[in-house]
Amino acid sequence: MSPSPSSLSPRRVAIVGATGAVGREMVNVLHQRGFPVAELALFASERSAGRVLETPFGEKTLVAFDADVVKGYDIVLLAVSGEFAKQHAPTLASAGAIVIDNSSAFRYDPEIPLIVPEINADALGSSKLIANPNCTTAILVLALGPLHRAFGLKRVIVSTYQATSGAGAEGMAELEEQTRNQLAGRPVTNSVFRHPIPFNVIPQIDAFQENGYTKEEMKVTWESRKILGIPDLLASCTAVRIPTYRAHSESVTVETIRPVTAEAARAVLAEAAGVKLTDDPANGVYPMPLNATGEYDVEVGRIRANPVFGDNGLDFFVCGDQLLKGAALNAVQIAELTL
Repeated sequence: MSPSPSSLSPRRVAIVGATGAVGREMVNVLHQRGFPVAELALFASERSAGRVLETPFGEKTLVAFDADVVKGYDIVLLAVSGEFAKQHAPTLASAGAIVIDNSSAFRYDPEIPLIVPEINADALGSSKLIANPNCTTAILVLALGPLHRAFGLKRVIVSTYQATSGAGAEGMAELEEQTRNQLAGRPVTNSVFRHPIPFNVIPQIDAFQENGYTKEEMKVTWESRKILGIPDLLASCTAVRIPTYRAHSESVTVETIRPVTAEAARAVLAEAAGVKLTDDPANGVYPMPLNATGEYDVEVGRIRANPVFGDNGLDFFVCGDQLLKGAALNAVQIAELTL
């Protein structure tokens, strides 16, 4: 039996971008999982420096980011923009820190591992710079990985139902404020999202690409191929923003290489790490954001044979907390692999 994280040599941990939703969750997850923290430093922008935050590790004063200071930490968790990560992550890693980046800056670099520990921990190698996947992808591959090992994957078609928190605290605030305005008969405006979000769904997340897909949709294809180790996987995604606060849902259709049944798929997913089988439709038990919010495991249910692909087709529904398994939890799990 491997030792628990808390019994291992303590590490000095820095979180850069500590005031954002993902940064705050990283602090909580480190504490909840008993990560061996010798020292925790929270770095933020100049305007946030000096603020004192209440954390499970006690009161912490936010410090303005200084690359020379952050280099001295053992593990650096980045919850920052891609441009910031490109500027600083390689330097921090070359100085000896293990850098786990939550942005998309390095996900498609063949030299940088893109890790979901339950699926491809062996891809970590000795790299000091590690990429954390897109939230939608991380949630999805927890179900795809075990199914691929058991039956092989040929095609994957995904439609997502993504919460407003995927656009940060501002997205959640826009949902709340504009819903109040809608109910009160006041004008409903939008600034975070391209269209008003209350009582609406918006089939656009991120910018459209030349092929007609959005960048969010292409991230699911690119990253799933890399994490699953299937470079030629046929995959298509439609990403949709919906008026919920937290937890992303995904409707998934797969065509497998070997025959699959709903019963066989349930048996595989029931044993899969990081997955909670939530599949009793007759009693109203299936994955939902209300239940997945705040949970580490990703819910998988509504498992059924897909008649389009005959004996090799499967449909299911997935729901996971994108701030946890889709971001902060996955980053901390990667850090645990380095202990």
